[in-house]
Amino acid sequence: MSIFSERLLQLQSEKKLLKKNIAQVLGVTYRHYQRYETGEIDPPTSKTIALANLFDVSLDYLVGRTDNPDSHKN
Repeated sequence: MSIFSERLLQLQSEKKLLKKNIAQVLGVTYRHYQRYETGEIDPPTSKTIALANLFDVSLDYLVGRTDNPDSHKN
C-alpha cells in the first residue's frame, strides 16, 4: 500500500467521513474512490487537490513528501 493510500485511510478515519460522501464530493463512484484507497489507480491532479482541500492538509502531506499535515498553513 502506498503512502497516499495509507494517508487517505487515516484521514478519512480521523475526520470521521464516510467513503460514499468523499466519493460524492469528488464526483466519482464509491468503487472508484475505493480504488484510490487501495492504490489500484492514482487520482488525477484535480482530485488530489480536492482531497487535500477536503481533509485540510497539504498536497505534500497527502502524497508523502512531508509528515507535517499543516505545512500548507505556514
